[in-house]
This record gives sequence, C-alpha cells and structure tokens, in this order.
Amino acid sequence: MAFNRSRPSRPRPRRRMTYHRRKICRFCADSSLAIDYKDSKTLRLFTTERGKIIPCRISGNCAKHQRRLGLAIKRARNIALLPYTTSIVR
Repeated sequence: MAFNRSRPSRPRPRRRMTYHRRKICRFCADSSLAIDYKDSKTLRLFTTERGKIIPCRISGNCAKHQRRLGLAIKRARNIALLPYTTSIVR
C-alpha cells in the first residue's frame, strides 16, 4: 500500500501565537548590584546544581553582563569559591 504524503488528509490546526515577556537584566535594572568574583552567593544563582553556567537566554542577562558574570564564575572556581562540578558517588 502506497501512501500519498504530499497532501494531508485533514487540515492542520492553527497554532496560537504565544506572547513571551522579555527578561530584563537584573544588573542593568539595579545599578547597585555588582558582579564580583568574591561574592559566591550571587554567583551561585547563575550556575546550575551541576555547576554549569546558566546561559543568558534563560537567566535574562544582557550580553555585557553575561560576559562579566562568566569571567567572575571562572575566577571564583579557580580560587575554590565555587565548584567546577558536583561530586557524584556511585
């Protein structure tokens, strides 16, 4: 039996347009916040539980602050304020 895949048998349903609210960079919004590699509490908010850096499309940071944040996280890892990864014991 051959199926004709060029034309669907019934019309496809229309997808609804979803509205996504644009995320605002918290460092641009509040100028009193500073990115510092010694502030491990703030830097932990921008890493996953596995130790990876959260991308700017998820965190909402602008490109300028995301670059500074990545550099601060890497410096904090280097002097052992933040872990590189989690320790999984099997």
